Amino acid sequence: MLQVSYIRDNREQVLERLAVKNFKQPELVDEIIRLDNERLAAQRESEEAKAAANQGAKQIGELMRAGKKAEAEQLKANTGNAKENIKRLDEQLATIEESLYQKIILLPNLPHASVPKGLTPEENEVVLENGNKPELPANALPHWELAAKYNLIDFELGVKITGAGFPVYKNKGAKLQRALINFFIDEAEKAGYSEVSVPLMVNEASGFGTSQLPDKEGQMYYVGIDNLYLIPTAEVPITNMYRDVILKGEELPVKNCGHTPCFRREAGSYGAHVRGLNRLHQFDKVEIVQVVHPDRSYDVLEDMSAHVQGLLQKLGLPYRVLRLCGGDMGFGSALTYDMETWSAAQQRWLEVSSVSNFETFQSNRLKLRFRNAEGKTQLAHTLNGSALALPRIVATLLENNQTDKGIKVPEALVPYTKFEWID
Repeated sequence: MLQVSYIRDNREQVLERLAVKNFKQPELVDEIIRLDNERLAAQRESEEAKAAANQGAKQIGELMRAGKKAEAEQLKANTGNAKENIKRLDEQLATIEESLYQKIILLPNLPHASVPKGLTPEENEVVLENGNKPELPANALPHWELAAKYNLIDFELGVKITGAGFPVYKNKGAKLQRALINFFIDEAEKAGYSEVSVPLMVNEASGFGTSQLPDKEGQMYYVGIDNLYLIPTAEVPITNMYRDVILKGEELPVKNCGHTPCFRREAGSYGAHVRGLNRLHQFDKVEIVQVVHPDRSYDVLEDMSAHVQGLLQKLGLPYRVLRLCGGDMGFGSALTYDMETWSAAQQRWLEVSSVSNFETFQSNRLKLRFRNAEGKTQLAHTLNGSALALPRIVATLLENNQTDKGIKVPEALVPYTKFEWID
């Protein structure tokens, strides 16, 4: 959530940056400023009325002590009218504040100055590309056929149990899942992240705190009877661990990682590009989350990007890094890097990670602060990244490493899988 004071002081810049994000309601900026002016005026009037009432109460006491009861009673009657006026002013102020709040939560975060303009994923900026794309034989299979051939994943059984997008992992497919999770967690811990195990459902306040609500409400699974949401990513519960918390400056950076299943409705997703593991309603992911000093957040973003790239390198997967354009960014992000791996059998890039800096957008909603060197409270910056999401990693591992002998397991995973081949 943007801060009203920043919007007031930087109106032109706010409008300019919102245009980069292709925000369709720029008129909200002036509406917010207008409501804030009303809020300030109502607050001032309320404070003046309360000051006058306090002064009147003091005078009543002085008159009573002086034996001027009649004058005191008259003034007391006037004070009663003042109390009604104060109540009316406070109710008016509360109404204005609620209107202002409902408007400001509709504004997305402002994109960083380096974010390119653009409307579609095709306009994202390629920052770097690493590794060689493997050349597969003519009879190479896509991952969904390899999964069936080696009895690794049963998509139809998942449809029977739940529905499309809920696969059943079997035999070495299940072991590969567990191996990847353990590998990613171990690598995160080596990088200084502390592992946490968090709930898979969150309340509305948590969804709002990390800006999933109200922006992505339609994409989340909702448990109506309990007013809870299944998490779309571990980012939500991990970051909300610090909601309404004031950290000591020396506690920064806070670094956590966690593995969870993730649940996404993916409404409107269909077609060949979502076949197999390409898009699921339930999948596993290891998330890394940091709470940092504002002066460090963009250096930390680069460090987190490098960590994810290191995982892809250790798995031997060719990848590229994209800086997302304004139209392809998330609601709460100031800058996002996407990492994509090359699917050799499908001959296309598959997104496997997003790493984002939210600056103060989440922390303002969360009331997540720290005490700076002067002892004053200040909003922290929050960042998170997928390190990594499993489905498309599994897809590219199966496709890119297929041979006539079977599927070769990357060397880094063998200590976790306890086998070198899927055959």
